[in-house]
Amino acid sequence: MPLSDLVNTFGQDLLRRHGRRVHKLAIHAGFSCPNRDGAKGRGGCSFCNNVSFSPNAKAFPDVAEQIEAGRRVVRKRTGAERFFAYFQAYTNTYGDVERLGALYRAALAEPDVIGISVGTRPDCVPDAVLDLLCTLKDAGHEVWLELGLQSAFDRTLARVNRGHDFADYRRAVRAARQRGLPVCTHLIIGLPGEGREAALMSLDRVLEHGTDGLKLHPLHVVRHTLLAKEWRDGGYRPLTMEQYIAIACDLIERTPAEVSFHRVTGTAGRDILLAPDWCAKKWAVLNGIEAELRRRGTRHGARSAERIAA
Repeated sequence: MPLSDLVNTFGQDLLRRHGRRVHKLAIHAGFSCPNRDGAKGRGGCSFCNNVSFSPNAKAFPDVAEQIEAGRRVVRKRTGAERFFAYFQAYTNTYGDVERLGALYRAALAEPDVIGISVGTRPDCVPDAVLDLLCTLKDAGHEVWLELGLQSAFDRTLARVNRGHDFADYRRAVRAARQRGLPVCTHLIIGLPGEGREAALMSLDRVLEHGTDGLKLHPLHVVRHTLLAKEWRDGGYRPLTMEQYIAIACDLIERTPAEVSFHRVTGTAGRDILLAPDWCAKKWAVLNGIEAELRRRGTRHGARSAERIAA
């Protein structure tokens, strides 16, 4: 039984709605981040690797070239014929609206690209950007706003130097959903000082304000980060794979079935990964989540009526 039989995945949701396989293609458009350039802070989040960071968009192939390179690989591997352009790296709404519009429209101009996902921070979605995304949606494209919340606890966000708080997320979600823009919320499991209860409470707070999709990530320690130093000094201990799988399954069970999961784990390359080792083993984690759901005799949404007391 595949994981998609137990979890409403975004891929399966797209397949049902479009009648064919749709695959995301990651785009790096050379954006910066207000938590790096001094607008909000410098150095970025404590877990973020900035070795490959460049503020110069010209350092990267243009959008059409990146889509072509991605589609060649994906078509060979999965047979997908339709694609989503996923503006993934750094803060993809952090720039002049005219430039943003040109980048988004360049992706949507590709005949086999049916929509875009725009990854960003909750404090970087002004009305002008939301209005731009609405214009693209109203033109018949599927448009998702992906908000990197990570935790609903301000003390955790401050500890990892996120540079925003939960109120920023709440405002962004309200403004997006009022415009009919679907939102995918990113949550990191295993942040410093957080365990199962914090993860469940973050989920509850996100669901309270409404979201259309979720991404779950384990926190991994990578080179050239403040978290790496904290880990080396003994100040941070990553979750085991078994702990992560158990918490991820708890969240999946408690999430309403209509909220699709765009991701239930995340990996880091072995060239930069320091800990935990299992964060390089995507399929072991996915298979573990499937096995644990089957062992429990449960599935996505089976316990969505349960809530953790605030």
